[in-house]
Amino acid sequence: MDDAMDDDDIAFEEAPGEGESDDSALEAELREAAAILDPVPAELRLLAVEAYALHDLDAKIAELTFDSLVDAIPVRGAVDVPRMLTFHTGGLTVDVEVTPRGIMGQLLPPQSASIEVLDGPRAGAALTADDMGRFASEARPTGPFALRLRAGGEVVVTEWMRA
Repeated sequence: MDDAMDDDDIAFEEAPGEGESDDSALEAELREAAAILDPVPAELRLLAVEAYALHDLDAKIAELTFDSLVDAIPVRGAVDVPRMLTFHTGGLTVDVEVTPRGIMGQLLPPQSASIEVLDGPRAGAALTADDMGRFASEARPTGPFALRLRAGGEVVVTEWMRA
């Protein structure tokens, strides 16, 4: 009889392992159903991403002062034109060019800095601005993105933009 109890205990110990795969499959199905039946509104998703950028509360926010999609005069026949963005805070200006080949930019006044490309809740590409303030990344952001700059003991985060 002790052998039967031991077999039941062994079978019982194996059951949770089997149930875990059932739980993860059920969770995946529920996530898929929720995404279809009750998707997160784009505005709410954007607010959540912007709120995440504020996790560094000492950061200064660099406001968008120029966007070539809005402020520039279109050129007839031009295709695949790079998007030019200018952000400004205090005495720092960040010029960014977004192209199909990636992003590049410059800090004014020129200074070296470490830069993160934020593209969601995880840290993105780490870049370094040289002494002339120039930086580049071969990876083009695919969705909303912002830049977090660390220079001269200050942290600056740009507004979030869609690539």
